[in-house]
Amino acid sequence: MATKRKSRGAYMISAVAEMYEIHPQTLRLYEREGLLRPSRSDGNTRLYTDEDLERLEFILNLARDLGVNIAGIAIVLQMRERMEEMNRQMQGFVDYVRTEMLSRMQQQDPPAGLVPMRRPMIVPVKIAVKAAKKKV
Repeated sequence: MATKRKSRGAYMISAVAEMYEIHPQTLRLYEREGLLRPSRSDGNTRLYTDEDLERLEFILNLARDLGVNIAGIAIVLQMRERMEEMNRQMQGFVDYVRTEMLSRMQQQDPPAGLVPMRRPMIVPVKIAVKAAKKKV
């Protein structure tokens, strides 16, 4: 779904409903079901941020294009959040391992745990042919 946002900021429920061609009650339903969590102004007006609109676009894509019901949307959103958390944890682990390896490699000369590689030996063709004839 193409984005219909024009600028950054917070949007009231009527503006969001108009932008996405949905009824304000639909937005209220999504909030009641926990799919959206808009912030509130001092006067208790719902304010939708750019992140809320991105989430709404994802929800509408699931509902309109894929025919997913509200319960299914909730499950997909929960799975998505878990995957993002797992990705953050995995990235943290990778960063930790990278830091530890660099730290240990800098402390040791030569680095322990690394196997020195032999350099490939370039043999002139004439010598290789003579050696092959001797083996035959």
